[in-house]
Amino acid sequence: MAEAPLYGLQDEFTCSVCLDILTDPITIPCGHNFCLKCLTNYWDQSQVCSCPQCRENFTTRPALRRNNLLNEVIKKLKKTTISPPLPPTPPSLNYAGPGDVECDFCTGKKFRAVKSCLTCPASYCQTHLQPHYEGDAWKGHKLVDPDRNLKDKFCEKHQKSLEIFCKTDDSCICMMCVVTGHNGHKMVELETEREEKQKQLGATLSDIKRGLEEREKTLKETRRAMGKMKISVVREVEENEKSFTALIRCIEEAHRKLTERIREQEKREMEKAEGVMELLEKEIEELKRREAELKELSETKDHLHFLQTFSSRCVLPTDGDSLSFTVTADFSSEDLRKELSGLTKSLKKISQWVIMTRTPSAHEAPVFALQPPEPQSRDDFLKYFCPLTLDINTANRYLRLSEGNKKVAWEWTKTEYPDHPDRFDSWSQVLCREALTGTRCYWEVECSGDFMRIGVAYKGMSRKGGLECGLGNNDKSWCLQCSHSQYSLYHNNRETVISAPTAQNRCVSGLACWLSVIL
Repeated sequence: MAEAPLYGLQDEFTCSVCLDILTDPITIPCGHNFCLKCLTNYWDQSQVCSCPQCRENFTTRPALRRNNLLNEVIKKLKKTTISPPLPPTPPSLNYAGPGDVECDFCTGKKFRAVKSCLTCPASYCQTHLQPHYEGDAWKGHKLVDPDRNLKDKFCEKHQKSLEIFCKTDDSCICMMCVVTGHNGHKMVELETEREEKQKQLGATLSDIKRGLEEREKTLKETRRAMGKMKISVVREVEENEKSFTALIRCIEEAHRKLTERIREQEKREMEKAEGVMELLEKEIEELKRREAELKELSETKDHLHFLQTFSSRCVLPTDGDSLSFTVTADFSSEDLRKELSGLTKSLKKISQWVIMTRTPSAHEAPVFALQPPEPQSRDDFLKYFCPLTLDINTANRYLRLSEGNKKVAWEWTKTEYPDHPDRFDSWSQVLCREALTGTRCYWEVECSGDFMRIGVAYKGMSRKGGLECGLGNNDKSWCLQCSHSQYSLYHNNRETVISAPTAQNRCVSGLACWLSVIL
């Protein structure tokens, strides 16, 4: 009858490491029992001494002694019951591979873990996991999929599982941290914080998706624009090729025709000269014959013969057209040289033009335009001259306009101008009626006095107020200030001094505007 109470207690005397009946059982300070050999091997492979079952850490390695009472009970158990069969050896397929989580309780070659326990904490293969399903002591443990980073799920300070989220410190903490270091902090469960963070994650993903779509759209439009640009470039190059080819042909044709005309003129002059030369040779031959006859006559002794032939032989032949003919020896043309020189200068200017690209919209191909080179002289600037007249509706009341609103002067007394929303009320300024459009505009201003200010402004520049209404004191205007000592540029209330010679009592200034602005 003494053996009856031992019946059915095999599971209570099973080692949780080898899952077999305890052999040389030992009991460690936490109260759990293991085989002497199993626990010795387990601690030899670990850097810390902890219970394989409850994971309690021991500062010093406990001395292992056999539990004699438990050993006697197990001997009687083996005699009175049939020893349980050994667990089947898992197939080689269950051995842990390079990417698998290893079982923490396998000795020797380790098997692949099928679950990780957050309570223990440890990872278990199918065989070593069985006690968590069958033993009452393990049924409350929390099992998850195999996790190789179990250490990250435990508090480094207290070695307890991280179960609470501290919103104040934005960190996961254990229950001991709640009591010891986070008093008064706002704390929630991990699931609650996960739900809130999940919403933020969803919003972030939506922003990322929207940004991704925008960039993909921009990339697509950029690629489309590049394709159109290539087509536009090919077309522009072809058009330029045609234009320059036609120009080259025209120059070659003009060169050919001019050369032919020179050659034809040469031929005509040569033919005329050859005819004159032939006539001159005949006249020379005739004159030599007459000269010989006259010499012979002068030497004759026969007075009668001399007198009878003198009248007929002493008559000189009439001068022909040959003596009045002159050969054109110089074919140079100063006018032609001037024309060719002007054409050469024009071609050089064309070669210095800059390509300006303008894209009207995302659906249109880039437009390539040739920008003339920088003006170098006043004559070059005058090509962009634009006449301007002053707008009386913008003039400050201390300014008086005259000469058809082309001249303005400052006076001590106010002019009774009617109220107008465009009128400057505090600054002695006046704008022009005309708007400056295009790529370049040029004008000249002559003034007298200590200093002057001239500039350009957008139509929306403020007219009522203090400092911000002055030309160059805001981001809607640019200003050139001239004085006896220096020139300065102003924009957005920032001054840039210009190195240039100054004039006494007189300032003449010209500005070339590259942007389309409204004065």
